Amino acid sequence: MRRPAIVVFAVICCLVSTVTPASAAVVPGVTYRGEGTFYGATGVGNCSYEATGDTAIAALNHTDYDNSAMCGAYLRATGPLGEVTVKIVDRCPECAPGDVDFSQAAFARIANPTAGRVPISWRLVSPDISGPVRYRYKEGSSQWWCGIQVRNHRNPVAKLEVRAGSGWVSLPRYQYNYFISESGAGCGSDIRITDIYGQTLTDTGITITDRVDQPGRAQFAKR
Repeated sequence: MRRPAIVVFAVICCLVSTVTPASAAVVPGVTYRGEGTFYGATGVGNCSYEATGDTAIAALNHTDYDNSAMCGAYLRATGPLGEVTVKIVDRCPECAPGDVDFSQAAFARIANPTAGRVPISWRLVSPDISGPVRYRYKEGSSQWWCGIQVRNHRNPVAKLEVRAGSGWVSLPRYQYNYFISESGAGCGSDIRITDIYGQTLTDTGITITDRVDQPGRAQFAKR
């Protein structure tokens, strides 16, 4: 859970394919508007990531966070002084739809920090990132229950499926950014993920290992 925003107010084997885009609350190509603020972001928050030295991070308002669907997404935001691209690592429960709560360094790229709160616009972007997607099993995972998180993905992940028997089972996603198999079905088996553009990646050999990032074999294509 993120801490309340700190605001200073002014006096005034991978298989890749492309199909019909999957559903998403935040739509690619659409420009959103709201207010920008900043807080003491470290990378820790509702998306269940660790602290990072990267300051190009932000928390998204509760509505657009969409039950963690935007965790790991990249937004390009524009404010009074310019643009900044940030990765969503947290949820801002007190923010209105359209609002973004930036790290202080990211906010300073688009506005004077003394302003505290400024009008912004933003949209999803598909950035240049290095390496393949990565998978992490949640602590306590086993063949009887498991949680799987996707990391280092260029585009937002819309769906995660695991192979169970001869078919695929879609796992529900929780607000803390893990896809959960309550029964253990598919834990330790092949994983197939789909981004919001409908592109799929399928990986094998991802083992049930707590809190270790395991690389897949490819990355979503840039859109």
